[in-house]
Amino acid sequence: MNGTEPKIEIFKPFGEAFELMKKILFQPFDLGKWCIIGFAAFLASFSGGSGYSFNPFSRWSAREDRKAIAESFGDFGPVAQMDWWVIALIVIGGLIILALVLVLMWLGARGRFIFTDCIVCNRAAIVAPWREFRTQGNSFFLFSLLAMLCIFVVVVLVALALFFPLVLRGSGRQTGPGFWIALGLFLFFILGLGFGWALVSQLMIPIMYRQRCLARQAFSQSAGLIAAQPGPMLLYFLFLLVILFAAGLISCGAACVTCCIAAIPYIGTVLLLPIPVTLHGFSLLFLRQFGSDYDVWANFIPPEFSPILLLPPAPPTSTSPLNPPPGPPTFPA
Repeated sequence: MNGTEPKIEIFKPFGEAFELMKKILFQPFDLGKWCIIGFAAFLASFSGGSGYSFNPFSRWSAREDRKAIAESFGDFGPVAQMDWWVIALIVIGGLIILALVLVLMWLGARGRFIFTDCIVCNRAAIVAPWREFRTQGNSFFLFSLLAMLCIFVVVVLVALALFFPLVLRGSGRQTGPGFWIALGLFLFFILGLGFGWALVSQLMIPIMYRQRCLARQAFSQSAGLIAAQPGPMLLYFLFLLVILFAAGLISCGAACVTCCIAAIPYIGTVLLLPIPVTLHGFSLLFLRQFGSDYDVWANFIPPEFSPILLLPPAPPTSTSPLNPPPGPPTFPA
């Protein structure tokens, strides 16, 4: 970069991502390609990747399911009065749910690399990237599992430190303003952990894809980028949250217009595929500004992407009297 730091932009990568989306999905339009890339985006949504899949009723249904489960558990009465087979069913059901969650997380980790490959190479492929990025996908899954476990342990320990003194004092005594301040800081701490992991994991996928490295190395590089460029990273994440909010509104409107057809998980992902393709392309193009080590197109650029990804040619240098431009060829008389 000739000794100067690169200029990190926010809006320009988003405009380029929109142009890439049009190249991938509409130039030309191919329904089969849409369905395959939509399936990759659907797989990627299992790992909690932001912007990969949109189901406007998913959170509502999750809350209703939890409420129904809690009410059904309340009908059993105290645990001491339960039959052994009821307790066994609860334990087995919990283990099955846990196994299902882990399987979905594993599929999602592999799916994020498949979806990235579909965008980078402008191809509709599942099997080839599934095999090619097996090591990276498994590493990201295990690292994500460990990160979530660490976050859960930290949150539980901080919650115990906050609420345990309140339990010792008894429920009859009123809480002072200090408790509410501490509670607000605790909630802010939880949000900070969640947003921090979301940002780091968003950066880890392109780094692992580009460098074929493991998750711990990508995590170290992501944390280093955030520490070195906190301003652009914060603006990027805030802008991404705004886009996600707008995408959520669009998905809700699409579900209403299509009579909830767009709320069906895979079908909704295919119908709204321009949204996740644009969002993920935006992340790839933003990270590309930090150098070739973070540029997923450093080794190969599809020809149809060249007008968008390649820099414009440098303007001609000005000529001086000492070095005039070459004139037309002369021929002997």
